[in-house]
Amino acid sequence: MPRHPLKTRELLERVIVINLLCYKTHNKMPSRADITYFGAGPAALPTDVLEAASKALLDYNGTGLGIAEHSHRSELATNIINEAKADLANYLEFSPENYEVIFMQAGGTGEFAASVYNLVGAWVSRQHAALKKELGDDEEAILAALRKKVETELKVDYIVTGGWSLKAYQEAQRLLGPEYVNLVADARTINDGKFGKIPDESTWKLSKDAAYVYFCDNETVDGVEFPAFPSVLTPDANGNGPIVVADMSSNILSRRIPVNNYSLIFFGAQKNLGSTGVTVAILKKSFLPPHVVQPSAPLLRKLGLPIPPIILQYEIVAKNNSLYNTLSIFDVYIAGQVLKKLLNTYPDKVDGQQAVAEKKASLIYGALEAHPDVYRVVPDKTVRSKMNICFRVTKNGDTDETEKSFLKAATVLGLTGLKGHRSVGGIRASNYNSIPLEGAEKLAKFVHDFAKAS
Repeated sequence: MPRHPLKTRELLERVIVINLLCYKTHNKMPSRADITYFGAGPAALPTDVLEAASKALLDYNGTGLGIAEHSHRSELATNIINEAKADLANYLEFSPENYEVIFMQAGGTGEFAASVYNLVGAWVSRQHAALKKELGDDEEAILAALRKKVETELKVDYIVTGGWSLKAYQEAQRLLGPEYVNLVADARTINDGKFGKIPDESTWKLSKDAAYVYFCDNETVDGVEFPAFPSVLTPDANGNGPIVVADMSSNILSRRIPVNNYSLIFFGAQKNLGSTGVTVAILKKSFLPPHVVQPSAPLLRKLGLPIPPIILQYEIVAKNNSLYNTLSIFDVYIAGQVLKKLLNTYPDKVDGQQAVAEKKASLIYGALEAHPDVYRVVPDKTVRSKMNICFRVTKNGDTDETEKSFLKAATVLGLTGLKGHRSVGGIRASNYNSIPLEGAEKLAKFVHDFAKAS
């Protein structure tokens, strides 16, 4: 006889309550070692990094002052910034001669705006220089020609594959006006109005000579990750190709990336790099002086284009080594400590971390796929994220209640932070670098055990 769904759920609830009572009896409060935190961000940080940071916060290197108390203009602060920049370049294996690392504020959302301001500004500067060469010093003629180019040729391209790239696209429309923003592809059109796939590159509608092409390499909310750099955006043998911008907030440092294919990569620190409060931009130096100088505010006004806040101008922040205003040196220090730990742990740098990330993801996805009558992985198999594993618990026909039972039972075991994003629901296991292999194994075992119990 088949088990009655309600009775099965009631039995499972009772088991959870009993386990929770036993857990609380023997452990009044869980220790850090008891918890494997799968939250999407801020993410867990390595314990030894936090221990070092706690000492530095009280007394940094025997100076008698905590790191958060030292001036951001001090030599000490400059050294922390420079070391973190060098270690990031070393770990990802890109050339500091060709790329500038900039520590910014305002998060990834701020970078949605910064990328618009700076790369559209660079496009304007290039067009202005070409017209000046053609028309000489006739400023009125140059301005008239430049206005026409803005009206007829300026385009920024967006590939929308999830909630965050959609927000970036909408911000570009808000700042520039929708007439300048080209939707290259919208993943919802091939997936019944929902995110979960990436349209085939043959269907992408790229602009000719766009100021830039933007995509989000890993969609944190929807669990979609580009399996590789898009071939249609790959530079030719001479290095010529589209100007590519990528948001890598939730998968940076987890796999090898062809940095030379990008003009700009940005990411918040709070997933794989450090703590909330600092954002990183890796910018090709050909977009900085003396190669390109951002257009003046009066020129932008005459062209009807937005004027960036100074704090979002890459050339200003880069010129001051990320210290145009008061940067949180403590957050940069934590990021630097995470990078040093990665470099010490993996002699083969990012390739070593990538191997671990792939093994962890394989364990979790394998457990989910072993029980297709209980679990449904949300994104298409070809684009599943290794960082944000999104799934539904569909057993017994009442997904919401079964997922609540899943989350309660997971919490009893110290598996926390698994609730999906509020906009989509479900379960999300964020498999960031700080999750140890043992943590992924523990979650995979729970996935199996819950399926058998339900």
